[in-house]
Amino acid sequence: MALINKKSLAEEVASKLQEQISLGQYKINEKLPIEAELMKSFGVGRSSIREAMKLLTNSGLLRIQQGVGTFVQEVTGTQEPMDQRLKRASLKDLDEVRQLLELKIAEKAAINRTDDDIVAMKQHLANRMKTANEGLLEECVEADIQFHIAIAEASKNEILADLYKSVSKHLKKEFLKLYPDTEVFKETYIIHEQLLKNIIAKDPKKTWNTVAKIIGENNY
Repeated sequence: MALINKKSLAEEVASKLQEQISLGQYKINEKLPIEAELMKSFGVGRSSIREAMKLLTNSGLLRIQQGVGTFVQEVTGTQEPMDQRLKRASLKDLDEVRQLLELKIAEKAAINRTDDDIVAMKQHLANRMKTANEGLLEECVEADIQFHIAIAEASKNEILADLYKSVSKHLKKEFLKLYPDTEVFKETYIIHEQLLKNIIAKDPKKTWNTVAKIIGENNY
């Protein structure tokens, strides 16, 4: 096990243990190693280990039996921070979540968008096309993500928007690996422009159908 960076030590230890439990390294009702072993594994002092145990006990992940030891109380991924969970997600799983989110946020955006939202979406879509024509892949991917984030914000559902931002952040590096150039972004400009027109027209049904078509053709 690699030594952790010594900043916010107890929280770092708690996060690492949380990840190990979520990955199944420790099972429910299994006893954790003794303090001395954990201190050696993480390269931290006794107080940091004890504080980490306290944090995870308070969250319901662990239970402490006096004189016996510390045991895993809960093994579900619900205790793991979402950003941490997304880091270890597969590209397939991340992309499926993105697609589901895009369907709903676009539909909601068609109902709830404001004039300011339209300005933001138009700006990012124009930047997407400009950078695509200039062959600037990283900038084009970023503009594409920002266009869809603007749609998410237009949905006026903060949870949907935050989820989309988190998923997009982790997908960006995958998109940069997936595409050798900006050709696909040039080819898909028209359908993205149609998506924007549907949202501006406040037509949730057509908006949903356009997103479904984009997803069906794997056009990002």
